[in-house]
Amino acid sequence: MKTMTSTLNTLKSNSGSRKKKLRKGRGIAAGQGASCGFGMRGQKSRSGRPTRPGFEGGQMPLYRRVPKLKHFEIINQKNFSIVNLSKLNDFKDNDTVNLDSLVKKGLIFKPKFPLKILGSGEVNVKLKVQAHAFTKVAKQKIEDAGGSCEIINNK
Repeated sequence: MKTMTSTLNTLKSNSGSRKKKLRKGRGIAAGQGASCGFGMRGQKSRSGRPTRPGFEGGQMPLYRRVPKLKHFEIINQKNFSIVNLSKLNDFKDNDTVNLDSLVKKGLIFKPKFPLKILGSGEVNVKLKVQAHAFTKVAKQKIEDAGGSCEIINNK
């Protein structure tokens, strides 16, 4: 009994696993002669890409029929009137800082949204700050200066 050992130079693919490529345009006996299955005339029989992607034959294409989503609002988006800590140095010691006092000082003009204090800058005075939200840095800096932070909930 003879054992066959296969080496790289004796490897072959299985019979029937590789089909011969169809040779188009090689006469009528080949099956796909002359027009190669593209028909006689028309846009799709020409060489090159027949139409661009998304083309619908003159009908308004889908990507132009769909709304552009510019007018839709972001759901659950929270907007704030923001003030940095550096602006709070205009107040005196032990003052109460809230939306009304900021409007009186001219730091906010016609607030539409709740107040949020941001941590940019330094605060040098002891203040009682009432706002709807604080950043972690802002809260830490106000408390380090000897002030206090009070969160207001508006409903």
